[in-house]
Amino acid sequence: MTSTANTSTSSRRLPGAAVVALAATAALLAGCSSSSDKSGDPLGGGQAGGDSVVVGSNNFAESILLADIYGEALKAKGVKVSYKPNIGSRETTYGLLKNGSVTVLPEYNGALLAYLDKTAAPKTVAATTAAINAKLDSKLTLLDPAPAQDKDSVTVNAATAQKYHLTGKSSIADLKSVAKDLVMGASPEFQTRHQGLAGLTDVYGLDFKSFKALDAGGPLTQAALQKDTVQAADLFTTDPTISKEKFVVLQDTENLFGFENVQPLVYKSGLSQKGVEALNAVSAKLDTAALLDLDSQVQLDNKDPLDVAKAWLKSAGLD
Repeated sequence: MTSTANTSTSSRRLPGAAVVALAATAALLAGCSSSSDKSGDPLGGGQAGGDSVVVGSNNFAESILLADIYGEALKAKGVKVSYKPNIGSRETTYGLLKNGSVTVLPEYNGALLAYLDKTAAPKTVAATTAAINAKLDSKLTLLDPAPAQDKDSVTVNAATAQKYHLTGKSSIADLKSVAKDLVMGASPEFQTRHQGLAGLTDVYGLDFKSFKALDAGGPLTQAALQKDTVQAADLFTTDPTISKEKFVVLQDTENLFGFENVQPLVYKSGLSQKGVEALNAVSAKLDTAALLDLDSQVQLDNKDPLDVAKAWLKSAGLD
């Protein structure tokens, strides 16, 4: 997965979701109570009747969880909600939003912008939102972005963090003096792309001992970091393995990996101002640490995403 606007693929592959087996995802969808009142056909057309808001999700675990958070936040404000879960790729969801079959969808600003304009390379979150709105269908709009991001990272294992006194507040730049002693692990393409080794050298001055080609933030990379075969790796920032194994994600202070903020995409005429305010309130409270914890509860602890969504909304004062 790539993160910046000019290199992202249109299909958003997320850390936790990318490694969830299809069978497990099917079981999750079949068993969770959040699906009990949802449409049996995620591709079914037709706009919602009356004041009903249709909350959609793409076909990975984090999107389904975010849709439950959005839906429950809207319900808490008296908005009637129905669901179209597990829809599929952006090519499909974007069309359903344009025709009003879906009212609200969790999106990621960098990946959405790459879908709309592959040449754009904004320097701020606000500029990313502006660039997206300039390309969006006139019937659609973005609401406020959340601080929460799901993006590429340089992550070190617990032993390396302890050895070099690295914490979640440390920067990638803090590896400059020790990178010569570390093996970096990531997908093969990471070795040559700017949002990879080339950028880590040019932007942060890092010169690693060696590079080990693995997979794109998946089980090979996770296992190599766990076993200390590599000491640093490209993991995605909401990968539940990070908290489980006490890995440390280093701050990308120079924004090498771009923006991937969670942001609601909305069919404008289908959502009231009350609904807009409810979703903006969610975005104001949802940061990456919170999203990582929520993903971990669903994907590692096998909790019902609806229960996880409700508990988080209550803890955030949004129920």
